[in-house]
Amino acid sequence: MASRFAVTARFDVLPGKEAVFMTEMKKQAENSLSLEPDCHYFDICVDADNPCRIILYELYKDAAAFETHLASRHFAEFIETVTPMISGKMIERWNRQ
Repeated sequence: MASRFAVTARFDVLPGKEAVFMTEMKKQAENSLSLEPDCHYFDICVDADNPCRIILYELYKDAAAFETHLASRHFAEFIETVTPMISGKMIERWNRQ
């Protein structure tokens, strides 16, 4: 089934925490893709001018699949681990056309 729902997430990582954050972020991406059949794509991008700004682009079957992602154990563990490493985050939800 086609991915109908996209999510962008921006994390502002505290200086000096970029490497450990990225390790956790890559683990989260792998878990999402392997444990969630309705998570179809999970891309991690680092700002070319500021390595403390991380953008995610994720594709899901639908909004319900993203809600399943948010309720997952691996997501909860990820958020608990990285929250002390970030100064801010912004999540946006998109319907694909």
